[in-house]
Amino acid sequence: MTTPSDFTPACPIPISDYPQVLLAHGGGGKLMHQLIEKMFGPAFKNPLLDQQHDGATLEINGAKLAFTTDSHVVHPLFFPGGDIGDLAVNGAVNDLAMCGARPLYLSAGFILEEGLPMNSLWRVVRSMQRAAAAAGVQFVTGDTKVVDRGKGDGIFINTAGIGVVEHNLTISPKAVRPGDAVLLNGDIGRHGIAIMAVREGLEFESAIESDTAPLNDVVLKLIAAGIEIHCLRDITRGGIASTFNEIASASGVNVAMDESAIPVREDVRGACEILGFDPLYVANEGRFAAFVAAKDAERALAILRAHPLGKEAAIIGTVTADPAGLVTMKSRIGATRIVDMLSGEQLPRIC
Repeated sequence: MTTPSDFTPACPIPISDYPQVLLAHGGGGKLMHQLIEKMFGPAFKNPLLDQQHDGATLEINGAKLAFTTDSHVVHPLFFPGGDIGDLAVNGAVNDLAMCGARPLYLSAGFILEEGLPMNSLWRVVRSMQRAAAAAGVQFVTGDTKVVDRGKGDGIFINTAGIGVVEHNLTISPKAVRPGDAVLLNGDIGRHGIAIMAVREGLEFESAIESDTAPLNDVVLKLIAAGIEIHCLRDITRGGIASTFNEIASASGVNVAMDESAIPVREDVRGACEILGFDPLYVANEGRFAAFVAAKDAERALAILRAHPLGKEAAIIGTVTADPAGLVTMKSRIGATRIVDMLSGEQLPRIC
């Protein structure tokens, strides 16, 4: 006899969609968003997960903590400006920073492929050591597994992090409101183009290096200054276009960008034109957007520009009530268009 516990409901995503979903393994596109929204979200639904943030903010015995986890599968392992090691540290640190937390402790889980050269592993470990010191965090636990040759592509790394929230701000995509100013801490697209250049053996007149960096210090300076921050989000897979679409969807507002205000280095813009990429969708690893009350916009901009990671910061847009749930952009010639989320990722295995 079949009992209720024996019954498995039909999968919420049609089987016909699975090949497309699995091919979009880079994340950051509509299909990955669908996977999260229709499968993972309903399966694990709870108030903390419903925050739809880079990490969870939770209270334990009166202490307000932030918790996050991130996995890194970047190819190649080493690239201009960084490697999988500092990427793994900065990824967890930045997710905690986007929750408005002071990052404290990390874990590291290594999946190593049989035959990985020990000098490559040591190079990654040393990179993680330096990145942790730069961000002011400690590794306090970890795990290592080895898989068969051909099953792991060198190294995969998972990092989880815990931080403490030392303020009373509510920083969340759902806290974004009409009238907010949208700030960006610097130029976009460098990480994705740096990866692509190595993969394809491309050489440009000037070196394009990844922007990977820990963002906790600059974020904490905004908080310490009393800036009314409503949302923070690091701009990684899918670029600012995908990031802003996620926020617009979660908050039910319109994120209205100004193309002429978005900083893009000329060498990155040129590389994107050659490769057929749009900088709005190219990944970053040291860039974040801050949605702040309009009254604090100029003061926040000054704080960002005074920091090494915000020298080229800009106010790139505003939040409006309509059209709800969409991202729009005013072009350099004054026309306005909708900026949608891509079906997949322009560059998979980017972080």
